[in-house]
Amino acid sequence: MLVRFDITVVYIETLSLVYEICGLEMRAIIQRVSEASVSVKTMGVCESIGPGFAVLLGIGKSDTTEGCEYIARKLVGLRVFEDSDDKMNLSLSDIDGEVLLVSQFTLYGDCRKGRRPSFTAAGRPETAEKLYEHTAGLIRKKGITVKSGMFRQKMQVKIINEGPVTLLLDSEKKF
Repeated sequence: MLVRFDITVVYIETLSLVYEICGLEMRAIIQRVSEASVSVKTMGVCESIGPGFAVLLGIGKSDTTEGCEYIARKLVGLRVFEDSDDKMNLSLSDIDGEVLLVSQFTLYGDCRKGRRPSFTAAGRPETAEKLYEHTAGLIRKKGITVKSGMFRQKMQVKIINEGPVTLLLDSEKKF
């Protein structure tokens, strides 16, 4: 009896299992804003934007540049800005929008046990900063102005959410 295996299916199922175990995903909370700013207490307002997206970006310990590429591509292409018929049909490029990108390791906070979150799934600062900068660079390459907070600093983020429209995005496409 000859048994055939579809190697593609086995590969995809194995890869999915690896992703599930390792948590290979980059997380972003995207808010459509009329304006947003970020400041560091000792410096005052560091950066501000007009209409566009305020993005809180969490980088996990297993994230790679592929996650950066997915997040950047998806962010720039999202059609959540209203056209002349009040339908969400326009992207950042269409409205000449900007992005305020803020690193947010607490998106990896695990609150399932106890009362204090565990951040063990968050990326190491040295690696996370490189991936954060890489994501910002990819968005810029697509012609979008990107302003950002200061990595590893306590910041105050002011967001005027337009709509409100708030979206969750992860590079593993769980939601």
